[in-house]
Amino acid sequence: MARFLLIHGSCHGAWCWRDLLPLLRQAGHQAEAIDLPSHGQDRTPAAEVTLDLYARAIVAAARAMGGPVVLVGHSMAGYPITAAAELAPETIERLVYLCAYPPAPGQSLADRRRAAARQPLLPHIRRTPDGLAWTVDPDRLAEVFYHDCPPGTVDYARAHLTPQPIRPQETVLALTERSAGLPRHYIRCTDDRTIPPEWQEAMTADWPAASVSTLPTGHSPFFAAPAMLAQSLIEIVQ
Repeated sequence: MARFLLIHGSCHGAWCWRDLLPLLRQAGHQAEAIDLPSHGQDRTPAAEVTLDLYARAIVAAARAMGGPVVLVGHSMAGYPITAAAELAPETIERLVYLCAYPPAPGQSLADRRRAAARQPLLPHIRRTPDGLAWTVDPDRLAEVFYHDCPPGTVDYARAHLTPQPIRPQETVLALTERSAGLPRHYIRCTDDRTIPPEWQEAMTADWPAASVSTLPTGHSPFFAAPAMLAQSLIEIVQ
């Protein structure tokens, strides 16, 4: 049995794993998801959110699960799960980056995004009036996040999405052997319209072939192909 702890990406929350959690549990694994601070049902003000606060929330959830976890980070959560590994590597069995940004030395997540040749999400980002967070144009949700997802997905997401605090994404993460020493795996999504597939390939070009797999989906495989994603995660831990 594996212990899966699922960490959502920008603007999302634990709600986005709705279809995946029961599949992992039915296969005999422990599976949980959390809202990062200021996401989902968590009401932490955006002004108080830091990358370190994300990491501490993840570590607390991992410890609550009773043993080292397989930490799955979607999209922007590549940085928070790595920050958690830097904070408490003993709580983590493996890091899994799901069409995510794996941290690079000296680069924040925003730097990592800006380094890509294409920026499909950028035209649809809207800053909140206080300048502390951003949202996505509600008329473009299907286009960037959910183009291959079942009917009803966009309405469900629109009711749950929250503003994304900016400060954690502009924070450079100091990388050491504490995170680098853990097993890791990357799942590329080959029809992703948020993080370009070719940028996912470039970010993992030096990873061993056995530590990279693919899904033929867009940016939200937990909605588009939950059974396929569950099988991929189970194969990784096996």
